[in-house]
Amino acid sequence: MGFEKTVTKAGNGPKPQKGQTVTVHCTGLRPDGSKFWSTKDPGQQVFSFQIGLGKVIKGWDEGVLTMQLGEHATIVCSPDYAYGAGGFPAWGIAPNSSLTFQIEVISIQ
Repeated sequence: MGFEKTVTKAGNGPKPQKGQTVTVHCTGLRPDGSKFWSTKDPGQQVFSFQIGLGKVIKGWDEGVLTMQLGEHATIVCSPDYAYGAGGFPAWGIAPNSSLTFQIEVISIQ
């Protein structure tokens, strides 16, 4: 299990290194294709996190490490790389769900 990444627009900058702060635009989709979250929705902001330190789901920690600055990609995470057996009830994510994320790397610091 793990993640599968499909590049939808190539980046032109460096890849992030473990411990750096990465800022992304992201849209998260449930298995049925319905959106559960997007930084592009009204009132939402870009999302920043320290990469490679377990502060986000494993699919993000490992998947975004493979992305370049400016890259757009679709990352499909198996349940163990998403929210696992617990799901994420607040966002309507059922236990053991595979999730799809459309991610754009905006900055790396």
